[in-house]
Amino acid sequence: RFKTVINIPPIFAAMLEAKHILKLVETHIQNAGFPDEPKGLYDPAKYILSAGGKRIRPCLTLMSANLFTDHIEPQIPVALAMEVFHNFTLVHDDIMDNAPVRRGLQTVHEKWNIHTGILSGDAMLIQAYKLICQSPSPVLPILLEMFNNTALLVCEGQQSDMDFEHQIEVTLDAYIQMISNKTSVLLGCCMYCGAIAAGANEADALHLYKTGLELGISFQIQDDVLDAYGDEATFGKKPGGDIVQNKKTFLVLKALSIANADDKNLLAKLYTDKSIDSDKKIEAVLAIFNQYEIRKLAEDTMEKYYQSAITAFEAVNVPGERKVALAGLIESVFKRTH
Repeated sequence: RFKTVINIPPIFAAMLEAKHILKLVETHIQNAGFPDEPKGLYDPAKYILSAGGKRIRPCLTLMSANLFTDHIEPQIPVALAMEVFHNFTLVHDDIMDNAPVRRGLQTVHEKWNIHTGILSGDAMLIQAYKLICQSPSPVLPILLEMFNNTALLVCEGQQSDMDFEHQIEVTLDAYIQMISNKTSVLLGCCMYCGAIAAGANEADALHLYKTGLELGISFQIQDDVLDAYGDEATFGKKPGGDIVQNKKTFLVLKALSIANADDKNLLAKLYTDKSIDSDKKIEAVLAIFNQYEIRKLAEDTMEKYYQSAITAFEAVNVPGERKVALAGLIESVFKRTH
């Protein structure tokens, strides 16, 4: 079912670039093993999977595998599992956030309905497990243990994210833990599982897990920055959504930690007064962010976590020439604009 249809000369097999990996992922993600019927269950899953996205997770999985093997076809199912699981979380997150748009298109629950979104999302989660179970039996228990732990942490992170909306005070440390669970652990899981599925030892797989974990924290802080300052055409959704929804992002928590008393009170009022017009609210909050150079402080923190990711990646014990392509992908994730 997952036989590759693109031919790569054997001489280049050990050094696949991100564009080759991405083409491989796109070749297989369009179906990802979902049947045609019932359409009401599977069409929404196929819809969100075909709606684009950066495919960072499956690419990290396969490029991590490629560090240890020249033949990555056997790792394609586990890479697809990571992408299907990620999109499952997006379908359910959009319902919880009442989000109308994802990647410039209607969200699943808007195009169909909430009940369909819930059920199709459930089917995607189950399909992710089915894909993982196509992995070789010697490594399957290890992959399932990592994936199970990761899936629960993602749920914990989402719960914390929702809880934070109703908490008056949230510390930056609590926020970092939340985004680590909600976003970072899955990137770590992708890199760990790709490595283990390709025969890596536990030490190297854990270095890659740490790489993904630190990169994920940097990634999510960048997401916070883009939500406030990104261009709608490239980011895929209207800027300021987190502000309108009173989400506790790195930006607002950092501002609350350094602002003077008057600005702190104003910011708190903006995040609790439901009568304020959305556009005016966004404008007022961004004015406070700009006053305290919050964007720069966020970008400095992103850099710190990125450097930590690079340190962990450098500890992986494979020849340097095998790392070049994955290092490039890691850098592109850090420097993304959408």
